[in-house]
Amino acid sequence: MSGFFPLQRYAIYVLTAAALFGASAPIAKLLLERMSPVTLAALAYCGGGLALMSAWLIRRVRANTGDATATSGRWTRAEVMSMTGAIIAGGVLAPTTLFWSLSRLPAGNAALLLNFEGLLTAVLAAAIFREAIDRRVWLAMVLMVIAGGVLSASGTAADRLAVLPTLGVILACALWALDNNLTRAVSHRDALRIAALKCVVAGSTNAVIALALSASFPASAPTLFAGLTLGALSYGLSLVLFVSALAHLGSARTAAHFGTAPFFGAALAVVLLGEPITLSLLAAIVLTALSTWLVLTERHLHVHTHEPIEHEHPHDHDEHHQHEHSGDEGPAPHRHQHKHAPLTHSHEHLPDLHHRHGHD
Repeated sequence: MSGFFPLQRYAIYVLTAAALFGASAPIAKLLLERMSPVTLAALAYCGGGLALMSAWLIRRVRANTGDATATSGRWTRAEVMSMTGAIIAGGVLAPTTLFWSLSRLPAGNAALLLNFEGLLTAVLAAAIFREAIDRRVWLAMVLMVIAGGVLSASGTAADRLAVLPTLGVILACALWALDNNLTRAVSHRDALRIAALKCVVAGSTNAVIALALSASFPASAPTLFAGLTLGALSYGLSLVLFVSALAHLGSARTAAHFGTAPFFGAALAVVLLGEPITLSLLAAIVLTALSTWLVLTERHLHVHTHEPIEHEHPHDHDEHHQHEHSGDEGPAPHRHQHKHAPLTHSHEHLPDLHHRHGHD
């Protein structure tokens, strides 16, 4: 378990997710010229749902009777409640709030305000969900917020006075922060199925809301396709990568890496919308790179005790999974119900599924 790669390989997942999601802000800004915020929210999540459900069905067909690492047992009541809350907060309320705000703010400003999601995720993770967060991670979060402030300060007075849309983006970030922490509770299950479920339910709900509000869907096939494609990449694929990282990095560290998303969006706004390259943008990029380095190079090592637990998730036979088998589980990595005996040892670790213990 020691070394950079085993601990931080999932950082690559979430940084890719951040790039995909960050790119959505300037692209959505263009699409909002042709449709309402609630319509775009419906299209984005429907696009993500269609892409992920197709991927899941293809995987099932190829696996014939099913992928042994992707199947899962019955969900507990707590998991169902967590998933329901995550879908409502992050799949229904947050995107509509964001797109409403985005239609009233410059794309660059709106994209940069999204870095509040990481900070709010860490605050909720520490205050409510009792996740251990290192000082390096907190410092990385602060640098992200400063970087966003540097860029926001470069806007015009009219931009900075858009109080309600600005608060709207921050509210969307708070809703996604709640979504992130609730999703962490089910992140040990198949990431593709979790992301597909979230996108399908959120897309259907937003579509019903759009129809109830008499919002019109674009008649132009290219515009419709653009909205669905935006959802497939920036909400669908991005969400799969994000959920995969949550299970291994924890909410705060995943959110810290995901905090780079606004800067990918700002860079794309320069390319797509012709927004200028300024000294503040370059300074923000440097601060963002520094914050990412702080989290990537974190080393968390101490003597800790694993309490007895019984659960189910995909696993290999590493030092945490030395258990007996009945013979029908298939080759590792595989998934089945298994028990962990008490274990006390010391090694580098992150707050993954097996290291959610308390700290002095």
